[in-house]
Amino acid sequence: MQAKASLRMLRVTPQKTRLVADLIRGQDVARAEDILRYTNKRSAKPILKLLKSARANAVNNHDMFEDSLFVKDIQVGDGPTFKRYLPRARGRADLLRKRTCNITITLEERSGQ
Repeated sequence: MQAKASLRMLRVTPQKTRLVADLIRGQDVARAEDILRYTNKRSAKPILKLLKSARANAVNNHDMFEDSLFVKDIQVGDGPTFKRYLPRARGRADLLRKRTCNITITLEERSGQ
């Protein structure tokens, strides 16, 4: 049995978000929360909120035991990119890409406990 939660259009680049996601992949939920709570990155707080949502989904919707949950999979994909223009010298303009990402987290129970 698996429990999922997803977050869409987070205004942090996917590359920076993957750095935080790699820290908690395969960890127990309690340990992952501790890691995220003390990680000094902008995407750590939304991922922590998403992890808590996935844990609540597992406990309330799928009747899983909270103590045996672990992060089976966390995926960070590209979301839509907002395109903005920055005025430059001589009437030119530079394109700014404001990137977003989509995150999906999957929790599962450890067997044999």
